[in-house]
Amino acid sequence: MSDNLILTANIDGADDFYADLLAAHEGLSPEASAALNARLLLVLANHIGDRTVLAEAIAAAARKAK
Repeated sequence: MSDNLILTANIDGADDFYADLLAAHEGLSPEASAALNARLLLVLANHIGDRTVLAEAIAAAARKAK
């Protein structure tokens, strides 16, 4: 893995971000919650825009899933 992907804490106000994320899911069905996550992922991937970083993120997430 290269140095393109930041895997250490890097969000100002991480607890506030997490609270905002939970609030966005509040009252949603599991299907609607999954759809929100998918839309958020695509918005953030588009913002990042670097295929190398995105490929590294996919690999990092896949390692955590196993």
